[in-house]
Amino acid sequence: MTREIKALQGTWTIVSLEVDGQKMEGSPAAQVVVKGDRFSTSSMGAAYEGVVEVDAAQTPKHFNLVFTGGPEKGNTNRGIYELEGDTWRICLNTAGGPRPAGFATAPGSGLALETLRRGVAEQKRAPSAGRARATAADVPAPEGDPAPELAGEWSMNSCVMNGRPLEREFLPYGKRVASATEITVTMGPQVMLRAAYRVDRSAQPQQMTYILAHGPHKGKVQRGIFRLEGNTLVTCFAAPEGERPAEFNSIAGDGRTLTVWQPVGK
Repeated sequence: MTREIKALQGTWTIVSLEVDGQKMEGSPAAQVVVKGDRFSTSSMGAAYEGVVEVDAAQTPKHFNLVFTGGPEKGNTNRGIYELEGDTWRICLNTAGGPRPAGFATAPGSGLALETLRRGVAEQKRAPSAGRARATAADVPAPEGDPAPELAGEWSMNSCVMNGRPLEREFLPYGKRVASATEITVTMGPQVMLRAAYRVDRSAQPQQMTYILAHGPHKGKVQRGIFRLEGNTLVTCFAAPEGERPAEFNSIAGDGRTLTVWQPVGK
């Protein structure tokens, strides 16, 4: 075992994450385990494993994740890293493309920037009656009308982010739970979005607007469009504070998310 690989041994918890220029919350459940030259991790309910390769002679230091199990089996993610004590900072190309040149991401880049800390993070206690979790009621409602026809639980049929389709293995973990005025989107145990929302049915295409109530963009506006055709709901949203889409599409670099939803049990 090389000195560089030895320094990476142990369990690492992801404490911050940025993907394609968008910051996301870390989770105590999101961990990477390095044992020998092998790594294992889980994300959105799927397990990954493989070999980690390190070239510490480069500046910044290079590493490769060569997947031998899980949805990415046969693929290689190339990245760079820096290690300071128990803090491991990495930037890698999750689309299998060229190695990043620096520790930064941008919309459509396919890059992920992560900060990990050695050790297992303490799980947060469930909220008590006197300290309820944050809800969409914590932010003001946007202008528009409630949408009772969109209430209920919806499963993810397809999702394209920045022009990149979400792998089919992940789709069963995507859920949309809504009332007429509030919405929560999850991927497995991870809350991806919680918001107060309203719609404008007089616009063409019809418009949907969020006031985000969760995560690093809490309080910001996210603008989208939607259509409901029978039991199929299609939404297309810009990045937080971005310009509302005019069409139902998502291409590399536009920051949009195009999602197709089906009601659960129908």
